[in-house]
Amino acid sequence: MILGGGLMGTATAYFLTRRGVRVTLIERGCVGAGATVASFGNIRRSGRYLPQMPLANRSLGLWPRLENWLGTDVEFRATGHLRLIFDHDGLGMMQQFRKEALDWGLELEVLEPRDIRKRFPGLGPGAIAASFSPEDGSANPRLIAPAFAMAALRGGATIHEQAHVSDMNKTTSGFEVVTSVGTFSADTLLNCAGAWGPDIARHFGEEVPITLAGPQMGVTEPLPHRILPVVGVWSKQHGAYLRQVERGNVVFGGAVARTQVGADGFAKVDPHNLSNQLQEVVKLAPALRQATVIRQWSGVEGYVQDMLPVMGPSGTTEGLFHAFGFCGHGFQLGPGVGDAMAELITTGACATPLAPFDIARFSP
Repeated sequence: MILGGGLMGTATAYFLTRRGVRVTLIERGCVGAGATVASFGNIRRSGRYLPQMPLANRSLGLWPRLENWLGTDVEFRATGHLRLIFDHDGLGMMQQFRKEALDWGLELEVLEPRDIRKRFPGLGPGAIAASFSPEDGSANPRLIAPAFAMAALRGGATIHEQAHVSDMNKTTSGFEVVTSVGTFSADTLLNCAGAWGPDIARHFGEEVPITLAGPQMGVTEPLPHRILPVVGVWSKQHGAYLRQVERGNVVFGGAVARTQVGADGFAKVDPHNLSNQLQEVVKLAPALRQATVIRQWSGVEGYVQDMLPVMGPSGTTEGLFHAFGFCGHGFQLGPGVGDAMAELITTGACATPLAPFDIARFSP
C-alpha cells in the first residue's frame, strides 16, 4: 500500500506493477496535485549532492523510455542544462563541483563568454562563464504523475483519490489504514506523502526535522521560441532559473524566498516578490524584459533539515518504507526513486546506494 499520489508514489506504484505486485495507492487529494504540480520540471544533475548522483543517473536512464512505457508524451526533452556564472564565487563553486562530479559519472562542459554568445545567443550577456550538461533537460510536471498513475492502473493497481487518512496501525499481518473512503490492509506500507510524510513517520515513532514552504513560480505569455536549454545560475544565493516550453511560454522561478504555508497546508504566491524575481530572470534572458507574466503559482514542498530526502526502510517498523522530503529537487529523481523503491520492496536490496537518505540518521 502506498500513501501519497505524487510523482514518487505513482512512479513506485507503476514499477511495482511491472514486477507483478498488487498495489493500492491512497491520495488525500488529486494525483500529482501537491509538490509535483508546483515543480519547475527541471531534469538536472549539476549542483546535486554527489552521493545522490547514482540515483540521479539511474533516473536519467529512465526518462527517455517513459513515453513508450506510459503511453503518454510527458514532454521529456533532453535540451541540456545551461548554468550561468556571474561572479567568482559562482565560478569557484562550478569548478569544484565539476572536478568532484567526474568520479560520479557527470562531465560538465565549461563555456567561456564567447562560447555562450555563439551557442546560446541572448542568454546571460553578463556571464563570465557557464557550465553545460547536454544530457539533462526538462519534462512537464502536470503530466508525469497522472501518466504514471494511469499506467499503474493498467497494470492492475487500485488508486483512491480524495481519501483522507484518519488512522493507521501495524497489525500481525501487516498494516491497516483507515480512510474516508474505506479501510485498507496490506503487508507493506510505503510513505510517499511528501510534505505530510513526517506525520506518517512520527506515527510509527520516527521524527524527521522538516520545514514546509512553497516555490514562487511564474510563466509568461507565448513568445517566439528562442531558448532551447534549461537555464540556471551557479551562485551562493538562490538564483533564478527558466525554461521555454515548445508552446513558447517561459516558465521561471527562484531568486526570492520561498513562500510560507497557510492553514490549508499550501503556500500562496507573494505578489510583492515578483519585481525582484523578474530582475534576476532578465539577467538570464534580457529579451524577457518586455514579456507579460500571465500566471503565478506556488504549492507545498518539504525541506528536510539537511536538505536530503528520506528513502529506505523504517528504522522502527518492519514492512514500512519511506520516500519523501525531496527538498524541491526531486523532480529529476522521480522515475529513479520509483524504480529503486520497487526493487528494494520486492527484493530487500537496492543496486543504487540509498544509505545517505536513511531515516535512521535522525535517530537519537
